[in-house]
Amino acid sequence: MPANQRRLELADCLDHVIQGDARTVLARLPDQCVHCIVTSPPYFGHRVYAKEETSQEMGREATVSEYVERLTQSLAEARRVLRQDGTLWLNLGDTYRRGVLQGVPWRVALRLSEAGWCLRSDIIWQKPNAMPAAVTTRPTTDHEYVFLFSKSAPYYYDADAIREPHVTFTEKSKMRGGRRHFGVRNGTPEQGKNAGNMNLHHARWDQAFHPRGRNKRTVWPVPLGKCREAHFAVFPEKLIEPCLLAGCPREGVVLDPFLGSGTTAMVAKRLGRHFIGIELVAEYVELSLRRIQSVQPELPL
Repeated sequence: MPANQRRLELADCLDHVIQGDARTVLARLPDQCVHCIVTSPPYFGHRVYAKEETSQEMGREATVSEYVERLTQSLAEARRVLRQDGTLWLNLGDTYRRGVLQGVPWRVALRLSEAGWCLRSDIIWQKPNAMPAAVTTRPTTDHEYVFLFSKSAPYYYDADAIREPHVTFTEKSKMRGGRRHFGVRNGTPEQGKNAGNMNLHHARWDQAFHPRGRNKRTVWPVPLGKCREAHFAVFPEKLIEPCLLAGCPREGVVLDPFLGSGTTAMVAKRLGRHFIGIELVAEYVELSLRRIQSVQPELPL
């Protein structure tokens, strides 16, 4: 069997970046060897990364349907590699063709659901520093999607690791009456969904809130990532961080089959997780290795 088709042991690829087509490399990985997948594949009809015109790089397909099917096939092989309780965090942006929005992220999400993935959440990545656009016939796009899929139920998800600060009793509260309800018996303004909650009606709102913060919301404001060597915006670390913290336990393994400039592996190393990266383009393998090497772990393995 040729070397590039031989099955890989987990020890051969742990904390390594493997060059090659995602489908080909994934087919060589062991079953159920990773805890979660965090990835951002090349978007349909956007940037060309490989210099060779003959490259089989994803995103160069002639139609949206071809792109959706190819990505679905790649992620089917990734599903085999994922543990039974594992999750997939998939970031995708959309594409316009002759002024018509193609709906690529949702086409992919629905096709993956048909293929057996369980869609658990659609997260809006809102970009505070989105690039301006000269369009005058529609709003300027400043968001992308991150879809959370699981392989099955139940699945690993650490909600406590990514909780947000409560806002109900702060100046940011939007609740009618705001913080004045705190400490006021029968101060709850509604008689509906909280009618039977004595903590609320007896002025103990504080007991109705998790001590570590509120559950993570589905709109994540995260600025675009920067990488001087890549000369374009990259997968931001702050977008990957909650995916890894919630989806991969300490010392677990995260897979990125479209590693690009290496950000997923960088965050994994910093947060005390192992990684497996796959990247088609040789110059991006070299770039990712340089960036990973520069990271100092905050949470050692």
